Amino acid sequence: MSIDFYNTHADDFYQSTVDIDISPLLNRFIPSLAPTAHILDAGCGSGRDSKSFIDRGFQVTAIDASEELGKLAEILINQPVEITTFQSFVTTEKFDAIWACASLLHVSSHELNDVFKKLSNYLVNDGIFYCSFKYGNDDVERNSRSFTNCDEKRLSQFIANTPLQIKETWTTSDLRPERKNEKWLNVILEKNND
Repeated sequence: MSIDFYNTHADDFYQSTVDIDISPLLNRFIPSLAPTAHILDAGCGSGRDSKSFIDRGFQVTAIDASEELGKLAEILINQPVEITTFQSFVTTEKFDAIWACASLLHVSSHELNDVFKKLSNYLVNDGIFYCSFKYGNDDVERNSRSFTNCDEKRLSQFIANTPLQIKETWTTSDLRPERKNEKWLNVILEKNND
């Protein structure tokens, strides 16, 4: 359902998100990375964040479930975007970091624990995992899209029995001026197999 929305509205979504300044988020994430880090941009959308990482010299693998958005992102980042869902994604790579900015929120709440387990398998030990959710503790549907909202308590449930531990959480307002009243939960997780 959400994938259909992004395929149908790819141009509008691209235009409304590609120029958003996400440096406040990157400034919390990048200090934990080695200069040669390989990042999985999980749900790359417009490709904005992948481009920021590539421009800083990181190696990036970008995936998205929307074929139409993926085409636009490929043009922006000048490299392929794999079209796949989180549930279907398979790779032999191990990533130093995973970046899932406003993407896991489209995974249904009953599947999120499995998705966190699966993605953590592709992360090196001590690797970091950024994700963000609209702040809340419910599941909603809006404009043909499903959203799994998340607060700190729900986050703990979603990562239960995974090798992921909460390193840091913080809340922010939406970076789009017309949505500044919307709150987001930002999370940096760390993989620890010990």
